[in-house]
Amino acid sequence: MNMNIADIPFSRYGSYFALSLDRKTGHLMLRDLHGGDEAPSNIFELRLMQSGVPIDYDLDVTETRLRLVHRDQPQQWAELCISDEDVIRGIMNGVSLQLTALKSRYDSLMPYGAGQWEYHLYTKEIKLMFTVLSGEVDVDAPWSTVGNERIAITFNPDGGDSSFAIESYKTVWSRREYDDYSAAYERVRQHYEQWLKQMTAVPERFEPSRQLASYITWSCVVHPEGQLKDYAMYMSKNWMFNIWSWDNCFNALMLSSQRPELALAQLEIFMAHQDRSGIYADFINDKFISFNCCKPPIHAWAFAQMRQRNVLFNDPAIVARVYDSLKRATNYWLEHRRSDVKHLPVYNHGNDSGWDNASIFHDGIPVEAPDLAAHLIRQIDILSDMAVELGLIGEAKKWNETADELYRMLMERLYMEGTFVARYAPEHRIIAQQDSLILLMPLVIGYRLPPDLTDRLVQVLIEKFEAPYGLCTESKDSQLYKDNGYWLGPIWAPVTYLFIDALQNNGYNELAASLANKFMELTLVGGMAENFDPFSGKGLVDPAFTWTLSVFLLLAERFAGGGEW
Repeated sequence: MNMNIADIPFSRYGSYFALSLDRKTGHLMLRDLHGGDEAPSNIFELRLMQSGVPIDYDLDVTETRLRLVHRDQPQQWAELCISDEDVIRGIMNGVSLQLTALKSRYDSLMPYGAGQWEYHLYTKEIKLMFTVLSGEVDVDAPWSTVGNERIAITFNPDGGDSSFAIESYKTVWSRREYDDYSAAYERVRQHYEQWLKQMTAVPERFEPSRQLASYITWSCVVHPEGQLKDYAMYMSKNWMFNIWSWDNCFNALMLSSQRPELALAQLEIFMAHQDRSGIYADFINDKFISFNCCKPPIHAWAFAQMRQRNVLFNDPAIVARVYDSLKRATNYWLEHRRSDVKHLPVYNHGNDSGWDNASIFHDGIPVEAPDLAAHLIRQIDILSDMAVELGLIGEAKKWNETADELYRMLMERLYMEGTFVARYAPEHRIIAQQDSLILLMPLVIGYRLPPDLTDRLVQVLIEKFEAPYGLCTESKDSQLYKDNGYWLGPIWAPVTYLFIDALQNNGYNELAASLANKFMELTLVGGMAENFDPFSGKGLVDPAFTWTLSVFLLLAERFAGGGEW
């Protein structure tokens, strides 16, 4: 697969390295993803050189190697691969490769050993070791009191053939034996080929989407470090290089059938950092854990789905451990997110819902929202079943009572004249904006709703929200609908999957199949973007987003050729 690295970063499983074309300048950048998406990631600009002069080149990029090819003399090139999680290997033939640092004041490069230089990146709190394995290198790094004035490292300055290694580490460099470049490249190629073989098979029409999805899943994983105690699948290696607690539910679900250990790790990272109040972190990266917001309680649903896909998750010890965590997470909503037991839990920010700027949050916060109540009711119903399984009959009874009471309040407070509404909690006022798809999310508890109400919700779903490529998140007729409006119109993968799952569970199989097919077709137009234009299918915001591809692969697994489930 040939890749456009302005959209899809070049990286590999387990690595914090990535290479991308800067969208503003078009320059090729070596990036480091430590520190999460608030930290600058560009660390070096790469240029192809000949006789000390930059030359034009074309990029030839596959999943496992990146080649800069002399535009006028294509037999001359420089090639890079990320052979190991923390190691970049490079070779050159007839050209030079120059790396120019985008440094801060204290970033510094110093000679280390024969053919080696150690770079201290104060801004990233890491170190890099540059090692010349064959050929020559020119280092331009004049010192100025507390750091280098500039840093430019030119491999193979005189042409010919040359090879090198760049290694990343936190504290102390460990000496290693270097195999030749072809062996190093073969190592990463085989790793990816094995990953690709385990990805879901799809109808031939969707093979391009499968190839893209497989690469992004593989390349977005980072290795354990700092706050990350296991391998984690970042949402993206473009800009959103963190994990979020509901995003990773969809990634865990996708991974659960073929890679159950990695799937479980996506949940357990958040379980390991669960606050004593019960809340899961909003997001985590190798350096930071944020509890400023949280995400909707879909975690029990995700785990229940994972159990259906792989028997590993039925292990009693795993069930007990997950149950204990989900119990505390659910009690957080019940104890810390409502004013008293007569009211429903609230969102304190749009980000809590995952629908950051949805129209129900335009009047202010906190908000009593029907999707939150529905997600909690379903979560508690699942916890009740898990409690029975674990022999906790008293707890199961209490869960049942709690779910019944929340359902009663949902119907009493947020169901008005045939539709669900949201309330501005401080004034108990019904929010006027009623054109957000989020208000139909009680379909996920269709098993509790009267059949005529479920039918009505489905009809509204079709009439107000269905578009050529799927479900608008704000009604297409709403005055608040915006092209590229984030949650004010664009299609989102996780919401699509939640509705398809709910529709199928309630017997609306034809509509579920239709929406699944629309989403799969959408990926052929807009790729694996963060969200999509509902009418053109254009990918919006981040073009390489993991929960999007996870939903595609999940639907592909449930979806068979000919449009049947």
